[in-house]
Amino acid sequence: MYRDKVLDVFFDLDHTLWDFEKNSALTFEKILLEHDVAVELPDFLEVYIPINLAFWKLYREDKITKSELRYQRLKTVFNELKYTVSDEIIDQLAIDYIKHLSSYSHLFPNAVEVLEYLKPKYKLHIITNGFQEIQEKKLVNANIRNYFDQIINSEMAGVKKPNPLIFELALNSANTTSESSIMIGDSIEADILGAKAVGFSALHFNAHEDPAHDICDMIHDLSEIKNYL
Repeated sequence: MYRDKVLDVFFDLDHTLWDFEKNSALTFEKILLEHDVAVELPDFLEVYIPINLAFWKLYREDKITKSELRYQRLKTVFNELKYTVSDEIIDQLAIDYIKHLSSYSHLFPNAVEVLEYLKPKYKLHIITNGFQEIQEKKLVNANIRNYFDQIINSEMAGVKKPNPLIFELALNSANTTSESSIMIGDSIEADILGAKAVGFSALHFNAHEDPAHDICDMIHDLSEIKNYL
């Protein structure tokens, strides 16, 4: 469908190629045990996952800082669970979470298969709002860094998706145009609407059971990308 016009394929990383929820769960399993935080992992994650998404939205909108995101999401979870944890422990959990998260490398099913399929046909890139210090490690540890030419992150751009400036930086870095580019990501707001606003085609990887929409085509498995490219 997009084969005739697309030359460059831009991917989001977390929740699109890199299985954030699975890797995050393994990280919390490790650090909660190490710090003797006596909460059951399933109970913790049930509360943490929606709170984390909500705080990332605030961070994306520049309403909180990186340090506030890292502290407040954990503080809010423990408050919800009515579990008392000192600020010192919360700060250390936040540090250890970032330290260990990139050491886990689970990808979504068929991620490598579809990258192998796309690599000979297109230039592949990443546009991510994730923190610069760990996104590169995620790619390397998951053995997919070699598939991508340009890795654009929000700290490098000075703005976060869906701000058009990060997409324009990505286009300039890749020496391409929006008309010949497609963005593939999980966030309707950040990835899809952000990319379409500057002229990209877009493909929504529905990792969060979002309802049907007519903004762009939607896929539920990365292997479906082959139907479009």
